[in-house]
Amino acid sequence: MAMLNFERKYRVRGGTLIGGDLFDFWVGPFYVGFFGVTTLFFSFIGTAMIFWGAAHQGVFNIWQINIAPPDLKYGLGTAPMMEGGLWQIITICALGAFGSWALREIEICRKLGMGLHVPFTYLMAVFAYFTLEVIRPVLMGAWGHAFPYGIMSHLDWVSNTGYQYLHFHYNPAHMIAVSLFFGTTLALSLHGALVLSSTNPGAGQTVKTPEHEDTFFRDIIGYSVGTLGIHRVGLFLAVAAVFWSAVCIIISGPFWTRGWPEWWTWWLNMPIWQ
Repeated sequence: MAMLNFERKYRVRGGTLIGGDLFDFWVGPFYVGFFGVTTLFFSFIGTAMIFWGAAHQGVFNIWQINIAPPDLKYGLGTAPMMEGGLWQIITICALGAFGSWALREIEICRKLGMGLHVPFTYLMAVFAYFTLEVIRPVLMGAWGHAFPYGIMSHLDWVSNTGYQYLHFHYNPAHMIAVSLFFGTTLALSLHGALVLSSTNPGAGQTVKTPEHEDTFFRDIIGYSVGTLGIHRVGLFLAVAAVFWSAVCIIISGPFWTRGWPEWWTWWLNMPIWQ
């Protein structure tokens, strides 16, 4: 079915979660919806707050913008606007925008009559952000443990947080997350290369079928997960990578305060080495 014909098929009323028919329409190829409006609202307010904070600081270089969280002395309370309160408002707006976008995706899925895999996967990324900006600071007792908004300041926060635990890559959850990220890249690069090679044969040869693709992997590794299975594998690896990256930071501070290399002393103390 041609794309334009299909759009006429699913551009019908219904499937909304809130608002009924109020915002149930499209602007060109973009579905609006109630949560599309709230996404725009939170995005505009949050972005405006960032630029207002930068202008107040007299910073007009995008690389040097830094909207820092409140000082540790404020704990989990509200802070004055220019001493972290701005960061708190921006964080609320960011969560509002991210959550609204996910709910908008759910409405589109309901209209298409498809599963909720896309919004679920997106919400896993939102969960990682929520972990850094809300869950970990709450567990540690102060908003000041969250990361600032700014390109260079954010990178500095990542570097400094890593050095607080001597060698952050010794964090076992970090090891799992990185392995899964590389695993995602490997699996989907193999999949993409296989599709490209089968649909672009040599001169005079016919385009190959999924049976050829399955045979290739059965000959190489003894098993082929299949054309649908490889996408499920890629989805699982990607979601698991984000999940373990959230775990790796949430246990650093609230549950482990020393250098991560020290955590591995249990391995050296095993009776097998005595």
